[in-house]
Amino acid sequence: MQTKAGDPGAFAQFDLSRVDSPAFVVDAAKIRANCQLLAAIRDTAAADGANIKVFAALKAFSMWSVAPIIGEYLDGVSTSGLWEARLASEFYDGEIATYSAAYKPEDLEEVCRLSDHVIFNSPSQMQRAALILEHAATTGGDVSVGLRINPQVPTGEVAKYDPSAPGSRLGFPLDQLTEEHMEGVEGIHFHNLCEQTFEPLQQTWDRVFDVIEPYFGQLKWINMGGGHHITRADYERDELVQFLKDAAEDTGAEIILEPGEAVALDAGILVGTLLDTFINEVPVGITDISATCHMPDVLEAPYRPAMLGELSDPDIIPLRLGGPSCLAGDVIGDYRLPVPADPGARFAFLDQAHYSMVKTNTFNGVQLPSIWLWDSETDALECIKRFDYEDFRDRLS
Repeated sequence: MQTKAGDPGAFAQFDLSRVDSPAFVVDAAKIRANCQLLAAIRDTAAADGANIKVFAALKAFSMWSVAPIIGEYLDGVSTSGLWEARLASEFYDGEIATYSAAYKPEDLEEVCRLSDHVIFNSPSQMQRAALILEHAATTGGDVSVGLRINPQVPTGEVAKYDPSAPGSRLGFPLDQLTEEHMEGVEGIHFHNLCEQTFEPLQQTWDRVFDVIEPYFGQLKWINMGGGHHITRADYERDELVQFLKDAAEDTGAEIILEPGEAVALDAGILVGTLLDTFINEVPVGITDISATCHMPDVLEAPYRPAMLGELSDPDIIPLRLGGPSCLAGDVIGDYRLPVPADPGARFAFLDQAHYSMVKTNTFNGVQLPSIWLWDSETDALECIKRFDYEDFRDRLS
């Protein structure tokens, strides 16, 4: 999988020695710029009266230290279950839309209390939750019930990241939807994209439109999910604005986008240190950054993260970088470092704010990266959190 981002932006001037290692460094100014762009798309589309909202998807980026920035520009957040809904209610402004592939009955009552929208993965789940939903309504909970549908339009580059892949567990198959399934449903949700530009959204909507058109008078909102790389330089933003206007006019419903990556795109780096080098047919470097512990998508996708300042000279023999864990496959990739490849050298991987911070783990007792907040406009730098041995110890028993 080819990374779609990797613009160094202000990080090209950042001194990596200012933070410890390993460390995530997030640029507050870039988060702000991304949110401003998302808000501008919404506001331009809504200028003629269209009801458009943009939520930030916490599953991709839930660094709540920057919640005030997100809340200043966006309309709320989307969450993936009880714990994210709790986080949203504690730190984030605006509405909360919660979707989970399945809810535990003992969690659902609180999910309903915390959320403005509760989205179910199938009509049968929604039916089993009827008593809980009724109780929420009678106790003053103003929760709007939605159903996630599966458009059955594969558009993704990697099947395991494509919600429309054959046999997908995400969303109720569109070709099975009936009037009976839609009873009590106020909103439709579909999330069919992954790091994509406008055209796959249009393809998805062309398929969905005809099936849900009979319910346009019933539906209060249509949530078109995430995966929209709106803040990427090559995204067709003019086409998106017109699309949102048309969708709102055609459906009479509130149109919601819930980008995750787009909020934090190119807003963070992961700083590491080269610990050792040797030759095993190719030059090998061991780092304090682990793919399996710190950047799991490198192995899951797989993909090759971009390196800050990487050299392009083909005469330089690349160094195969890997982490300190015992996993043989804990390999990040082959790189031409911008500094001499000696133990102690600092380097950084780009675009690591989203889907890296939220996925870190302590396999092998590998140290978690500290978290830093930098503002490239003011040069203010703050260590938000450091992890120590007790964090590793206390999550076990």
